[in-house]
Amino acid sequence: MAKESVKARQRKREVLSAKYAQKRAALKAAGDYKGLDLLPKNSSPVRLKNRCQLTGRPRGYMRYFGILRIMFREMALQGKIPGVRKASW
Repeated sequence: MAKESVKARQRKREVLSAKYAQKRAALKAAGDYKGLDLLPKNSSPVRLKNRCQLTGRPRGYMRYFGILRIMFREMALQGKIPGVRKASW
Protein backbone atom coordinates (compact mmCIF):
# COMPACT_ATOMS: atom_id res chain seq x y z
CA MET A 1 0.00 0.00 0.00
CA ALA A 2 1.30 3.43 -0.93
CA LYS A 3 1.88 6.11 1.68
CA GLU A 4 -0.95 8.55 2.29
CA SER A 5 1.26 11.45 1.17
CA VAL A 6 1.82 9.81 -2.24
CA LYS A 7 -1.92 9.22 -2.68
CA ALA A 8 -2.68 12.81 -1.64
CA ARG A 9 -0.10 14.15 -4.11
CA GLN A 10 -1.72 12.10 -6.89
CA ARG A 11 -5.20 13.42 -6.02
CA LYS A 12 -3.84 16.99 -6.02
CA ARG A 13 -2.35 16.46 -9.47
CA GLU A 14 -5.65 15.05 -10.78
CA VAL A 15 -7.57 18.08 -9.51
CA LEU A 16 -5.05 20.57 -10.93
CA SER A 17 -4.92 18.75 -14.26
CA ALA A 18 -8.70 18.92 -14.61
CA LYS A 19 -8.82 22.56 -13.47
CA TYR A 20 -6.27 23.82 -16.00
CA ALA A 21 -7.11 21.47 -18.92
CA GLN A 22 -9.03 24.06 -20.99
CA LYS A 23 -6.57 26.86 -20.30
CA ARG A 24 -3.63 24.60 -21.15
CA ALA A 25 -5.28 23.51 -24.43
CA ALA A 26 -5.97 27.14 -25.41
CA LEU A 27 -2.39 28.21 -24.67
CA LYS A 28 -1.02 25.23 -26.60
CA ALA A 29 -3.22 25.99 -29.62
CA ALA A 30 -2.08 29.62 -29.57
CA GLY A 31 1.57 28.57 -29.26
CA ASP A 32 2.02 30.62 -26.09
CA TYR A 33 4.75 28.61 -24.39
CA LYS A 34 5.63 31.40 -21.95
CA GLY A 35 2.04 31.26 -20.72
CA LEU A 36 2.30 27.50 -20.34
CA ASP A 37 5.42 27.96 -18.21
CA LEU A 38 3.45 30.13 -15.79
CA LEU A 39 0.93 27.36 -15.07
CA PRO A 40 1.60 25.06 -12.08
CA LYS A 41 3.85 22.10 -12.89
CA ASN A 42 1.40 19.63 -11.39
CA SER A 43 -1.35 20.80 -13.75
CA SER A 44 0.34 18.96 -16.61
CA PRO A 45 -1.36 15.65 -17.47
CA VAL A 46 2.08 14.12 -18.12
CA ARG A 47 2.78 14.17 -14.39
CA LEU A 48 -0.21 11.91 -13.64
CA LYS A 49 0.52 8.26 -12.87
CA ASN A 50 -1.97 5.42 -13.13
CA ARG A 51 -2.50 4.24 -9.55
CA CYS A 52 -4.92 1.83 -7.91
CA GLN A 53 -7.95 3.66 -6.51
CA LEU A 54 -7.96 1.44 -3.41
CA THR A 55 -4.31 1.04 -2.46
CA GLY A 56 -2.39 3.62 -4.50
CA ARG A 57 0.03 1.05 -5.90
CA PRO A 58 1.39 2.08 -9.34
CA ARG A 59 2.35 -1.32 -10.73
CA GLY A 60 -0.03 -3.96 -12.05
CA TYR A 61 -2.70 -1.33 -12.79
CA MET A 62 -5.70 -2.45 -14.88
CA ARG A 63 -6.97 0.59 -16.73
CA TYR A 64 -10.45 -0.81 -17.48
CA PHE A 65 -11.23 -1.33 -13.78
CA GLY A 66 -9.02 1.36 -12.24
CA ILE A 67 -7.51 -1.03 -9.72
CA LEU A 68 -4.44 -3.21 -9.59
CA ARG A 69 -4.39 -6.89 -10.51
CA ILE A 70 -4.13 -8.14 -6.92
CA MET A 71 -7.20 -6.21 -5.77
CA PHE A 72 -9.02 -7.22 -8.95
CA ARG A 73 -8.41 -10.90 -8.21
CA GLU A 74 -9.53 -10.59 -4.58
CA MET A 75 -12.67 -8.65 -5.47
CA ALA A 76 -13.54 -10.99 -8.35
CA LEU A 77 -13.25 -14.06 -6.13
CA GLN A 78 -15.47 -12.38 -3.52
CA GLY A 79 -18.03 -11.55 -6.22
CA LYS A 80 -17.71 -7.77 -5.78
CA ILE A 81 -17.13 -7.06 -9.49
CA PRO A 82 -20.31 -7.62 -11.52
CA GLY A 83 -19.98 -9.90 -14.55
CA VAL A 84 -16.56 -11.26 -13.57
CA ARG A 85 -16.00 -14.80 -12.36
CA LYS A 86 -13.17 -17.30 -12.26
CA ALA A 87 -12.74 -19.29 -15.45
CA SER A 88 -13.04 -23.06 -15.41
CA TRP A 89 -13.23 -25.51 -18.28
